[in-house]
Amino acid sequence: MKRIFAPWRIRYIAAPKHEGCIFCDFPKKEEDEKNLILYRGETSFVMMNNYPYNPGHVMISPYRHVGELENLENDEIAEIMLLTQKSVRVIKEVMKPDGFNIGINLGKVAGAGIADHIHMHVVPRWEGDTNFMPVIGDVKVIPEAVEESYKKLKEKFIFP
Repeated sequence: MKRIFAPWRIRYIAAPKHEGCIFCDFPKKEEDEKNLILYRGETSFVMMNNYPYNPGHVMISPYRHVGELENLENDEIAEIMLLTQKSVRVIKEVMKPDGFNIGINLGKVAGAGIADHIHMHVVPRWEGDTNFMPVIGDVKVIPEAVEESYKKLKEKFIFP
């Protein structure tokens, strides 16, 4: 059996799990860097995914605790889409991906890790970012720490 050593992962494994809703609780705190919040809008905000599929993986969520797409207000829908567009622009400028996966997982059966607070995923993709590791080893290799991605993106997350 081959082993891959990723000693930096232990801090995620050993970290206490958040009780409550990160999309409700984190924006209430004035700890944006710690909570990986990149941008705060009027009704919605952008934050890094602490357990990303790829470097630069962000999530856009309304401040209001709502789990169903049809229960979003029009201003929330509009701002979520504007922040999705802004996220794509910033990630393109900073990280130069070849494409994106963008979407919402509605319900636990659809893959929503936090099913009761809707959020849009923006996942940058690069040619060749999938390899044998997930297939053979059931391992996904993330080549950059979330904190490094945050620093790169944060300085560009401003609206003129």
